[in-house]
Formats: sequence, C-alpha cells, structure tokens
Amino acid sequence: MIYGIGIDLVENDRIGKIIRKWGLKFLNRVFTGAEIEYCGRHAQASLHYGARFAVKESFLKAIGTGLGAGVKLAEIEVVNDPGGKPGLRLSGGARAFVEQASIHKIHLSITHTKNYASAMVVLEKRLPEDGLTDKG
Repeated sequence: MIYGIGIDLVENDRIGKIIRKWGLKFLNRVFTGAEIEYCGRHAQASLHYGARFAVKESFLKAIGTGLGAGVKLAEIEVVNDPGGKPGLRLSGGARAFVEQASIHKIHLSITHTKNYASAMVVLEKRLPEDGLTDKG
C-alpha cells in the first residue's frame, strides 16, 4: 500500500551558490560525510549535490511532514548498490519515522542535467494484518 509520494526539482546553480557562500557549514548540515566525499569526487559537484538535495526534499514530501518533525536532512543519505542503483540509508529521526509508520519499502529515482536535478520517492506501507490487499 502506498504511504506517500514525493517529487522535487532543484536548480543546480542555486545549490552551487549556496555551497560557495556557506561551504562546509551548509554541507555538513545537509549531507553525510559519505555524500560529501562522493559529490566531491566529481568535476561538477553541484550536479550531484543538487540531485541528493532533491532526494532529501522528496523524502520529506513523501512522509508528509517536511522539516521539523524530528527529521534532519543529514539523516536521509543517498547510497548506491554495487550496480549503481540509488537507495536511501536512514538514521535518527528519519529512521524512527519510517519504523513507526510501518514503511517497509522505499523506491527512489534520481535524474539530473547541467541545469536541474530531480528526484522522486515512493514509500510503501505494510498492509494491515487483517489480510486485506491493495487491488488497485
């Protein structure tokens, strides 16, 4: 059963300007160390930061709370499996929210161009124990 869907579009130049202005203060507040390392390895790091920022915003929209419900952006980490497929690793308030809401699967899609980055997150909740199924 779908719990929530979130989508976001980011202007990569805007993220680049924020990084130039605030530097590590911004990066450490929003991204994990692994994300900073990953993005920093790329010539156009702002494209990758933009994509990850879009993921974090999409996740917040999918859970329906936005910031302030005990979820911090750095608790939402984009990771890639060995084949390159993106996924999320959650910690702190983000992980607690997902567990409490009985969300058992997170679907993630990311894309970017030179100018924009976009992401979509779909959260699946466990079906009720009474045996009902989602026959959509």
